Amino acid sequence: MKFILGSDPAGKDLKEILRKFLLDNSYEVIDVTGNDAVDFVDASKAVVREVKKSDDRYGIIVDAYGAGPFMTVTRIKGVIAAEVSDERTAYMTRSHNNARIITLGSQITGPAMAKNIVKSFAEGSYDGGRHQVRVDMLNHMGKEIALEETE
Repeated sequence: MKFILGSDPAGKDLKEILRKFLLDNSYEVIDVTGNDAVDFVDASKAVVREVKKSDDRYGIIVDAYGAGPFMTVTRIKGVIAAEVSDERTAYMTRSHNNARIITLGSQITGPAMAKNIVKSFAEGSYDGGRHQVRVDMLNHMGKEIALEETE
């Protein structure tokens, strides 16, 4: 399992804490924003690009509140994401919605909670079955735009 991380300047410190946490727990990590000061829209698009390259990739985007990256990602076709601030939501969005990206707010979620959220997200797995109907609906909605169209 590989995690793709990105942030804007407001999320940079928490992103770094999560990067170290994931590496300490033997996950592969790609930080698409590094130390660059980028807007949450550009950070979100960079994470989506990398996540869409393989089914074993999952994304985490951090800004001040988590809402901006969530709104950005949900505009891109073929991506299911969740804005989370607790462990249960992180776990359930993987198991019931097959989410591949979560967004966090550094001014809402402290480092200890953020680590627990990421742990729950990483340990979750998609249940399939009765949930697939909703996942198919999300994947086929007509209002999304392709990532290439956002350039």
